[in-house]
Amino acid sequence: MRNPVLVYFILANLVLFILMGIDKKKARQKAWRIPERNLLLLGFFGGGLGGLLGMHHFRHKTKHLSFKVVFALGTVLTGITSYFLYL
Repeated sequence: MRNPVLVYFILANLVLFILMGIDKKKARQKAWRIPERNLLLLGFFGGGLGGLLGMHHFRHKTKHLSFKVVFALGTVLTGITSYFLYL
């Protein structure tokens, strides 16, 4: 059971990082945007680190406290889960 969870965490972080870049590009173009709810849910459920890295790399959503808190919490929860799975 350990490997699928690790793969999920890696994919969730990678996907959220990419989505942050896509959303930033769409924001500049004033085009369709990725709903904030989707970004926050993915950040909370395993993609927090990817979200934080995406925020800083793309300079996107950096003024939104909710994104900082949820992504940080998601990162901590991922770390705790990983710790107990791989003890």
